[in-house]
Amino acid sequence: MTNDSSLFSVENLRVAYPQRRGQSGWAVDGVSLTLEPGEKLGLVGESGCGKSTLGRAAMRLLPDSTLVEGRVGFGGESVFDMNASRLRRFRGEAVALIFQDPMTRLDPLMTVGEHCIETLQAHRPNLNRKEAKKRAIEILDAVKIPASRWSQFPHEFSGGMRQRVAIALALLLDPKLIVADEPTTSLDVTVAAQILQELTRLCASRGTAILLISHDLAMVAEYCDRIAVMYGGKVVETGPVLDVFERPQHEYTRSLLKAALHIQADSGKGLTSEERRTEVLTTNLTNSPERRTEVLTTNLTNSPLLTVTNLQQHYSLESNLLDQLFSRNRQVIKAVDGVSLQLERGEILGLVGESGCGKSTLSRTILRLIPPTGGKVEFEGIDITALSRDAVRKHRRQMQMVFQDPHACLNPMMTVGQSIADPLLIHKLAKAEEAKKQVIQMLERVGLTPGEDFFRRYPGELSGGQQQRVSIARALITRPQLIICDEPVSMLDASIQTQVLELMLELKQEFNLTYLFITHDLWVARFFCDRIAVMNSGKIVEIGKTRDIFTNPQHPYTQELLQAAPLLARTQ
Repeated sequence: MTNDSSLFSVENLRVAYPQRRGQSGWAVDGVSLTLEPGEKLGLVGESGCGKSTLGRAAMRLLPDSTLVEGRVGFGGESVFDMNASRLRRFRGEAVALIFQDPMTRLDPLMTVGEHCIETLQAHRPNLNRKEAKKRAIEILDAVKIPASRWSQFPHEFSGGMRQRVAIALALLLDPKLIVADEPTTSLDVTVAAQILQELTRLCASRGTAILLISHDLAMVAEYCDRIAVMYGGKVVETGPVLDVFERPQHEYTRSLLKAALHIQADSGKGLTSEERRTEVLTTNLTNSPERRTEVLTTNLTNSPLLTVTNLQQHYSLESNLLDQLFSRNRQVIKAVDGVSLQLERGEILGLVGESGCGKSTLSRTILRLIPPTGGKVEFEGIDITALSRDAVRKHRRQMQMVFQDPHACLNPMMTVGQSIADPLLIHKLAKAEEAKKQVIQMLERVGLTPGEDFFRRYPGELSGGQQQRVSIARALITRPQLIICDEPVSMLDASIQTQVLELMLELKQEFNLTYLFITHDLWVARFFCDRIAVMNSGKIVEIGKTRDIFTNPQHPYTQELLQAAPLLARTQ
């Protein structure tokens, strides 16, 4: 029997995917947990541990071929025994799921307004369109989406703005439980704080419970009452947040906390980012005087590697070509609005700011993936904004990118080896046999050993951390000088984040790299970057050395960002 006294209960839940039966066993293995009305439970653990599978199993969203055992109860009613009609009402009205990737929830052919109206009228048919629109605009406003964007499509929003839309859709029907699966992964700290504060307010005023699935320990510490730690499909530790963080019992919990605190270590009281990098690299360089000399020589050159001058990227809000040609009052979004900056050779420049502020658009404009509206980009003194497409392509082997979601940029039909070798073949840097040799060496350099084994695998067979290592290997294979990293560790848990960041520091020295590092995680930026540029509404509002930005921020927006960032050390 399910626990009738709890709002939500999971009892001895076991889940196995078809391809895993007979191999390693269960993706979720004997998990039991409960939530009371208004309670906030944080579910944390490494990628692949079963967190998301648990959330989807509880809402019966897994494929029919999945083997599921155990019981899930909501208000004393068995979820697994619900018929199709009851299950439809259960999803949305009783329990709402917020996915990590908002595009799994959004139809690219529907406007934001149409999404809201459809959701409301599907569950509340007595609500007329005017009333539905009023309700929807109120919720959109709560997640900071203005009514002026009602008629826009998902592709016209940034990743963070799309996630706000998905969260608004989850809130529309006043559910009693929200299962939030990494809901703020793509959001900056201020918006994440606003949204989580809104969800917390709902808990207090409406008795709404939250199951917050996250790899962000600081977020869980700040917004949750209890925590459950998952490892290898099992819940290895559970209890009140402060008790677990102050007195962790399981070795895995202790390792997670250690990794998170390592990233958030206070550089104002301890080492600078440069000193921390030296510490990370000491072992690698101590035994190699030649490498130490090479590293020092590389950083002596004075000319900047990249110079961006008054760069602009503007978009029109008109929905079609005729509107754009004939509209007298064209609405223009200045995604990048006169940005100027320099990136020195061997430097790590962090770019931080809220979702939708133009960070990713700036990176794509620098790489000429989209043509600029105005301004120029000089790489090694050459204005690449004035070059032809073919000429830009030749330069692009020197400028590579590592994206936020490695799974989205790796072809699922290509093996890991094919994906990494592809740039070598495109740029005619090696023939097939030599390319394979280089790829295997690079796989082993990024920690994927044996390289021959990973060469034959497909992206779907790898964990999130392994996929990101593949993306890094792919970016490095052409031996570039500049790598633009767009939220490269935001989807990874604390322990894997630390591994990937330290790997990137080692590779920076080994390959003489320069990084433009885009992130919404201020503690990662402080750990990793020499300088930080703060971006707001398409402009750089403050730029300076990392320690100066954190200890003496000058701009009010920078101060707001720092105040909003959750800090795990506050719970210790």
